[in-house]
Amino acid sequence: MLRYALKRLAQGIVTVFFIATATFFGMHSVPGDPLANDKAMSDRIRANLEAKYGLDKPLLTQYSIYMGNLLEGDFGISYTQENRRVNDIIREHFPVSATLGILAIAFAGLGGVLWGALTALYRNRLPDLVIMLLVILGISVPSFVFAALGQLLLVNLNDQFGFSLLPVAGWGTVTHMLMPSLVLGLGTMAYLTRLMRSSMLEIVNADFIRTAKSKGLPATRIFTHHQLRNAILPVITVLGPSIAAITTGGFVVEMLFAIPGLGRYFVQAVQQLDYTVIMGTTVFYGAFLVFMVIVVDLLYGLIDPRVRLE
Repeated sequence: MLRYALKRLAQGIVTVFFIATATFFGMHSVPGDPLANDKAMSDRIRANLEAKYGLDKPLLTQYSIYMGNLLEGDFGISYTQENRRVNDIIREHFPVSATLGILAIAFAGLGGVLWGALTALYRNRLPDLVIMLLVILGISVPSFVFAALGQLLLVNLNDQFGFSLLPVAGWGTVTHMLMPSLVLGLGTMAYLTRLMRSSMLEIVNADFIRTAKSKGLPATRIFTHHQLRNAILPVITVLGPSIAAITTGGFVVEMLFAIPGLGRYFVQAVQQLDYTVIMGTTVFYGAFLVFMVIVVDLLYGLIDPRVRLE
């Protein structure tokens, strides 16, 4: 187990290295000057940035400076925000995105397991048909469409009740988090529902289920201790990438709901060609995704004793 963990960690480090390298050269291939005068940048900021990152030196020299700073955990200083470090931006605003992502994955995980199990129990009957129709909509429709529809629904509900049932936008209380997290988790919930349904249908005809029935075990115990426990393993496998995807995929949702998360700064950095913020957040999110995949791989072997990681 330890050998496998170290091997996966080494693979993760190599992956993050390639992400950082591809991000650096990709950003420097984009036309335009990130330090152009139309960015309202003072001469002092421009001179300090050129000296720190060697912007007047060859590209490979800039790359070596960038990788050296990255090894020290320094993502650099924003090109457009005076005296604002990228590390500080991530430290201050990633917890907001993480909170939103955790709530979204909670909605998605619980809903996916519940609706997937329900569709398997009522296969080819009305509950199954209705839920699968909603699943298709959830997978097909982008999250920003659900965000706009959710805001419109809240406006109408608040108007009908005569008071603010739930805030339409903003951040700060639990009520601000409910609609954005639900909207953000809908696509993943739909995917997990379909995955759970398929897994449940495979387990139903397994030999150990027939053995449990022949022993006279109660249907409830068979469902909770044998069907559900084994069917949920494929769902757990995709939870790592799903968590990272939800946490990193809420950029548009954060913008629409005026949430001060890290995604909002990433979008602004793209608009302003703020190279250090773009590269820093991209590498950070890439490392986060790799980390979550490794964690799920290790937990999978602990959850299912039949799995032996070699």
